[in-house]
Amino acid sequence: MAAAADASAKGKGSPLIMMILGLLILTVLGGGGGWFLGTMVAPKIKTATAAVQAAAAQAPTGEKQAAAAAEANGIIQLDPITTNLAYPSQNWVRLEIALMFKDKPDAQLAEAIHQDILAYVRTVSLQQIEGPRGFQYLRDDIQERVDLRSEGRVSKVMFRTFVIE
Repeated sequence: MAAAADASAKGKGSPLIMMILGLLILTVLGGGGGWFLGTMVAPKIKTATAAVQAAAAQAPTGEKQAAAAAEANGIIQLDPITTNLAYPSQNWVRLEIALMFKDKPDAQLAEAIHQDILAYVRTVSLQQIEGPRGFQYLRDDIQERVDLRSEGRVSKVMFRTFVIE
């Protein structure tokens, strides 16, 4: 009986050699599959990267054209206004505002309006601008200040963003 067991063990090979052979075959198959998929996908990634780079190269030109078109239509985008509120002073507000001029845009007047709006927003408390009604009061107050400062040369104040933190 012992002879029969030795004969069957020699015919199948040792379990360690079979496991190493199986791992070697799986490694070769995995490496070949990875190479095949890499050659199929890599050209698509290269073309996508080239398209993104081309779009990024054209983006600044588009932004400049948009700014030039806005100024040609009498609109000046003010620098963002970021300041803390009067009460509670740990709350911050950020406003991005654009001004629409009736005639030719005036950059010096726009800068004076920017400073005036900044000074006004520093005096506002959080309770005054809470909710839709508070925001409408803020818009009306800023429009009134712009009308006084510009002496009627600014026809509209456009809020682009309004964030309270």
